[in-house]
Amino acid sequence: MPRLILASQSPRRLTLLNSINITPDKVISPDIDETERKGELPQKLARRLAVQKNQKVGPDYPEDIILTADTVVSAGRFILPKAETKEDFFLCMERISGRRHKVMTGVAVCDPSGTIRSKVVTSLVKVKKLTIDEINAFYATEEWKGKAGGYALQGYFGQFITMLSGSYSTVIGLPVYETAQMLYHAGLKRSKNESLSNLAA
Repeated sequence: MPRLILASQSPRRLTLLNSINITPDKVISPDIDETERKGELPQKLARRLAVQKNQKVGPDYPEDIILTADTVVSAGRFILPKAETKEDFFLCMERISGRRHKVMTGVAVCDPSGTIRSKVVTSLVKVKKLTIDEINAFYATEEWKGKAGGYALQGYFGQFITMLSGSYSTVIGLPVYETAQMLYHAGLKRSKNESLSNLAA
């Protein structure tokens, strides 16, 4: 039976998988250049990075199922950075404050035959018009560090979200419905939970 390899350094993706009773046999961190290409659209970037991460680790696990993902946040065609610096942070806040933006998570799954299938799931998010005090208070939390678009939906910043259209888990970093279907299609066995009759009892 093939093992499930999660090639992601994001603890949020592991938590999301665990929430649907999927536990990877091994978690590793893929190392690729995530620089966007000139003129590359956000959706294509999300898919490309997810696939490249899969291709990077695939040769080391030829008999297993490999799951990779990448989340991209965009305001129009402008791709927001994964905020690492103060400058990144304030750029992200400027772009999303009082506006709608898209969060796209690309998912790639490689089955034991070596076939890689990929999908991009998009959600639309709107943020209230932020005051400078709100921005500074959020900056002080440091929750923005390393986050695509400079925030995490499930953290402090959640109080500023006025609308979300699409998949909540996509914004966190992994669309659980689509990911589960791709994994089962790749040969992952469903966990043997209690029967529905037992759950209903």
